[in-house]
Amino acid sequence: MTEPAGVRDAPGYELPLLLLANFRALIDQLHAELADRGHPEMRPAHGFAMQAIGRDGTTATELGRRLGVSKQAAGKTVERLERLGYVERVDDAHDARRKLVRLTPRGIDALAQSAAIFDDLRAGWAARLGPQRLRELEAALRTMAPERGLSFDMAAWFGA
Repeated sequence: MTEPAGVRDAPGYELPLLLLANFRALIDQLHAELADRGHPEMRPAHGFAMQAIGRDGTTATELGRRLGVSKQAAGKTVERLERLGYVERVDDAHDARRKLVRLTPRGIDALAQSAAIFDDLRAGWAARLGPQRLRELEAALRTMAPERGLSFDMAAWFGA
């Protein structure tokens, strides 16, 4: 089988750079669109944190664990998100000693807007690559993804 024109064996270092460049492009496009939709203060680290908080909320300690950062770093992120109106701290109904961090309606809206924007961005990739090639790319990436699944500690891994 012959390779399509322009396809060659690339040096190994190119693969992570291509993956990172495309990840960055998607995230930058997402945040530009989020700004246009009323969330100009959202940053990538905020999205990871809000995903890790989830619909049910969590404690700052658990959030730190999910993000791969200290409880103090998680607390600072919560403070920022709280100031921006994306999260609130509430008493835990099951343990009066604990506070839960919960998404506010503004936080839920930001995540819903993000999901819709990602759908639009994916549609753009499908238009450029073709729907079948995109499905094949996604399947290949799923095959290569670690078994532990998705992780929200990406920002900590990059040292943010």
